[in-house]
Amino acid sequence: MKCYIGIDLGSTTTKSVIVDEQAKVLGRGITNSRSNYDTAAAVSKQEALVAARFTLFRRALSATPALAGRVDGLLVDLERHFRLVQFRAQLEDLEETCLRHSGGLRFAGQERALAEALGAVFRELREEAIALFAPGARRRSDFFRDLAGSGFMTAAEPVCKASGLSFDLMLNVYDKSIIEVENRKGEAGMDGKFLEALDSVLRTRAAGGAAAGPPLVADEVVRPVRAALQIPLEEVYVVGTGYGRVRLPFPKEHIRSEILCHGLGAHLMHEGTRTVLDIGGQDTKAIQVDENGIVENFQMNDRCAAGTGRYLGYVADEMQMGLHELGPMALQATKTLRINSTCTVFAGAELRDRLALGDKREDILAGLHRAIILRAMSIISRSGGIRDQFTFTGGVAKNEAAVRELRNLVKENYGDVTININPDSIYTGALGAAAFARRGAAA
Repeated sequence: MKCYIGIDLGSTTTKSVIVDEQAKVLGRGITNSRSNYDTAAAVSKQEALVAARFTLFRRALSATPALAGRVDGLLVDLERHFRLVQFRAQLEDLEETCLRHSGGLRFAGQERALAEALGAVFRELREEAIALFAPGARRRSDFFRDLAGSGFMTAAEPVCKASGLSFDLMLNVYDKSIIEVENRKGEAGMDGKFLEALDSVLRTRAAGGAAAGPPLVADEVVRPVRAALQIPLEEVYVVGTGYGRVRLPFPKEHIRSEILCHGLGAHLMHEGTRTVLDIGGQDTKAIQVDENGIVENFQMNDRCAAGTGRYLGYVADEMQMGLHELGPMALQATKTLRINSTCTVFAGAELRDRLALGDKREDILAGLHRAIILRAMSIISRSGGIRDQFTFTGGVAKNEAAVRELRNLVKENYGDVTININPDSIYTGALGAAAFARRGAAA
């Protein structure tokens, strides 16, 4: 099967999209961006290839009459078990790397104690992994670094106290090791991981009764999955875009600007799109496109990161909250405070002043979200205003408070306009890049 791949290397996350010869999306992948941009591109592409395999599994399983009405539940279980297998493999790699790094340290004959402490920590992490990927489990992140780091910190502190080891020493070993493990591409043995996950699903269904889902006839499931694994995914053409596109390992003819890719990607998601607002981690873009998704005009914020996802991340850190918690808390506000600055340099001081004056956190956050969208509306105005249909993309499009303020301000300034917010909007740039890849292969 011929595949065309778009990779959007953003400042905070790197996204990949794979489309087939009919321009249908086969898979999407995302990872956190790194200083090693080549690896970030490779990891996100690998995640998209994994998702493409699940698309092929769905097609094969749906064509099996005996599985009618059961495919959705089966695929949910299969992906959950696959992620557990994948996570455990990375944990094993991380443990081995930590032990290797600890062996190179010299600290008053405590090598054995450190090795034993690391063993205890990783035993706990392996046990907790099952709960992380249990049915209905909610995770604050899907990135291995975040999951492993959170678990490691929690488990390591009491282990260090009990063994008399320095917690800082343990963290030093971990910090060296996670960078190495995170930057490994992990492409080998993927088919084996799929089959291991499938075997785990079948055994769980057979042993767990109704709680684990109805039992399955192994051959009815294994045969179509194996057949789907035999379909080659041929990478015909790859196009890169995004904030870090100049660092992607592609020749210049395989690079497209993020403006062109976001404009075309928004058009492909919502054909009627004429104006696009993208608020990403590093910048804000307002783009005007024609009926074919071709860019007619655009404006971007200046070099300051004010009003972007990075600014929200800074606010979250100042308030000691998770980034995903900002929107829901802002929606609880009883009033919207006026925020004078969306500059990351001065934001901390203003936040602290507001809190010291007794203002509620939710009211402060409501004001911050309104200030961010007001800034975006100014950029849109400079690009030519809003034309129907209007498509909002980027990571901030998942923030409910930002969406609410955007809807209100669009209504106030432009009247009734169709506003599109796609659940996969974070992949807009990568989708546009994949479309350019398909066109490039045909040229």
